[in-house]
Amino acid sequence: MVSPPKPRSTAPRFGGSSKGAPKRTRQSAPTTAKPLPQSAANAGPPATPLNTNVVAGSSNLLGLTVFQTPASVQVVDQQTMREQGYRTTPETAQGAVGVLAVDAAGAPAGFSMRGFSFGEVTVLYNGIWIGPQSITSRVLDTANLAQVEFVKGPLSLMSGLATIGGSVNYVSRQPTTGPIRSELDTSIDTLGTYRTHFGSGGSSAVSGLDYRFDVSSSKINSFIDGAYQNLNNVSAQLNYRVSDSFKVFGAIEYNRDDGHAYWGTPLVPIAFAGPFATKGVVSGAAVNTFDGTILGPLTVDSRTLTTNYNVADNSVGAHELWLRGGFELALNNDITIRNQAYEYGAKRHWFDSETYAFDLGTSMIDRDRFFVTHKQQVVGDNTDLLWNSSFFGMENSFAARLQVQRNDIQFAQEGNPNAFPADSVTVLDPDPGLYGVPEPNYRNSRLDTVAGTIEDRLKITPMLSLIGGIRVENFALSRDGINFDGTIPAGQPFTTTWTPVSYRAAYTFEPIKGLLFYSMYATAYDPAAAGIFSVTPGTTLALTSARIYETGVKALSPDKRAEFTVSAYDIDRQNVYVALTNAISTLAGDVRSKGIEFAAAVRPIDNLKLWGNIALRRRTTGISMCGPATHHRMSRLSSSMPAHRTVSTGGAGRSKSAGRCGMSDSDTCSRMTSPPCCPTPRPTSSPSSIFRAGTCGGRDWKRCASRSACET
Repeated sequence: MVSPPKPRSTAPRFGGSSKGAPKRTRQSAPTTAKPLPQSAANAGPPATPLNTNVVAGSSNLLGLTVFQTPASVQVVDQQTMREQGYRTTPETAQGAVGVLAVDAAGAPAGFSMRGFSFGEVTVLYNGIWIGPQSITSRVLDTANLAQVEFVKGPLSLMSGLATIGGSVNYVSRQPTTGPIRSELDTSIDTLGTYRTHFGSGGSSAVSGLDYRFDVSSSKINSFIDGAYQNLNNVSAQLNYRVSDSFKVFGAIEYNRDDGHAYWGTPLVPIAFAGPFATKGVVSGAAVNTFDGTILGPLTVDSRTLTTNYNVADNSVGAHELWLRGGFELALNNDITIRNQAYEYGAKRHWFDSETYAFDLGTSMIDRDRFFVTHKQQVVGDNTDLLWNSSFFGMENSFAARLQVQRNDIQFAQEGNPNAFPADSVTVLDPDPGLYGVPEPNYRNSRLDTVAGTIEDRLKITPMLSLIGGIRVENFALSRDGINFDGTIPAGQPFTTTWTPVSYRAAYTFEPIKGLLFYSMYATAYDPAAAGIFSVTPGTTLALTSARIYETGVKALSPDKRAEFTVSAYDIDRQNVYVALTNAISTLAGDVRSKGIEFAAAVRPIDNLKLWGNIALRRRTTGISMCGPATHHRMSRLSSSMPAHRTVSTGGAGRSKSAGRCGMSDSDTCSRMTSPPCCPTPRPTSSPSSIFRAGTCGGRDWKRCASRSACET
């Protein structure tokens, strides 16, 4: 049994493979096609401690395992999620070296990799791209997932648009062949958070028909007043083996999340807080968002630590429906064709008061009003070809992919805020009030994509392999809209097209079995001034270009119980723009990110694993906003990403419990900002650190966290 094809995924990973690329046979005219590799989550040998013997479908087209792939790739599989207590998709970032969750209320379930975040990191669903992470990403329960794949660095070859920092791919659990196995699990914590999951899979009474079904429901509570999130996920898939060489599949997935959001605690003057001022959290001054007055010195009033300043009828949520179907045909032992068609629909909404500021004149909190809704429809089709052959006696694997997609999305957003602030509430025991009547502006975007990708691996010797690929893509974007008062937005309607080309060139060298050296060069691209669905003629229609140099070592012990990976990289992103106003942007220069990542794990006995990782990264930005004479390099154009970052995690876990022992630390997030034409950057914040610790035992686990935040 082979699970279905996944768009933007590796050729053999239509459901995934833990066995790597199919072995090439020297039979020239086989009479029976050999069985194709099964899902990584359902078949194959036991996973190694770092899961390098499984296929990450989003990292290559050739079906190479993580160990064989010339890139920094990590897979957090279902077993790891259970062992280390990862309940939601943002939590899986703790299992990947150098990856941080960026889970903001307005852009949930995001990730930061190698100095890039939000729309600069692509999130895929079974290999399918549906739009920028900062617009489309949602929190999912991990119970319905087979694995989460983290591919580091620019790689538009596999994921297309906006893969600058890397990509994250969620892979659904797949049908299995064999006896039916079912599972039921539930949990609850001291905040009242609960989680329940039921799953079942195996072979049905119909010969050749296998199934997988999962349903999960959870409510995530917070210590903040009124903040919570409900997650509900249902997924099902059928695989039918028509013959040994021909298989078809169908899948459906429904995801729903809803809740009430928390947008932060407003800072107040120390003079107002008096004896309730907290120490060592924030310092300095700030500007009132609404009237421009200078506030300071500032603090957090300890009486407001659990206060939610949102409106009473605030609401955040989404509904998503996936339909996928396709086939897999093995023409012979060496040639396989896969096809998948898919449809995705989603509705998302945010109704909130999101911005709060202390008013010196009234000693109250000024608030805004903001809402946005999405209505999205995506249809597409992928066709893949995998051909294993010989080239002058050397083993050769060739893969090709043709992708077509239409992506329609409509935005409705508050268009008539009248005046800011919308209202004011008391600092202590505020009356939340209601949102009011929304008056929306509408914006419609359509993105048509056609992409062709080829990738090849030539084994020069049993130890040395050359790997390369190229992708040619055509985007056609059209946008139009209407404002709440019936007027047409400036610059719309309009249409534009891009035809970017990206590639990867690499080698792998394995002098002894279990020790592999690699180096690679790859490129990526994304819109320079805004997300693809926000591009307008008033900004810029240019694309940025990014490239990466990476080299590394992967090692696996002969008994496959211990392994480590280490990589060093240099990323340069050119043609970066920054916004001067809502309608004007300007070329700012380049962003450079360099770093080293190390991960290691050992499983001394079957039910125990020790693991740890550390990542060191330095990010710099070269800007030129006032002419060549003032060109200088500084740490960051904004304060959302520290210039220097050290992230480390480690732990020990028993595979038969939900316990997790570990710690992580991220240190030295000194940020530097500089106004235009100021040649000397100046520090504006203090270092931050994050510490997490847990205790293992039985079915209970506990996590404590303390944070010293960087504030600008």
